[in-house]
Amino acid sequence: MRYLRHWLTEWIHRLNNSTAGWIIIFLMVVSANFPFMTESLLGVWRLKRAEKPFYMRLMELIFLYFMVLGIARLLESNAGNAFSQGWQFYAVTVCLFLVLAFPGFVFRHLRRRPS
Repeated sequence: MRYLRHWLTEWIHRLNNSTAGWIIIFLMVVSANFPFMTESLLGVWRLKRAEKPFYMRLMELIFLYFMVLGIARLLESNAGNAFSQGWQFYAVTVCLFLVLAFPGFVFRHLRRRPS
């Protein structure tokens, strides 16, 4: 475990800003669509229901948004000074996250299924 933590810390310190930005965008795309692609909670806990209700998908989406935001903050602080953000930054990132979640929403709720 100690070796893994050391390796991860060294890897994060070697990232340049462009690579870190692309990693965050990739994480946003994957985590925005993840709640709509699985029937288990966070991909770990199976639910007793056959299908996960929409409010659970929404709560999972909110949790994953804050998780990606935390990872982005960690990468930014390792690159240099982490800047404080205003409400405009969070409004834009929430909108971006919701736009990135649209393909998963369409796949889960708007796609025609064979009857």
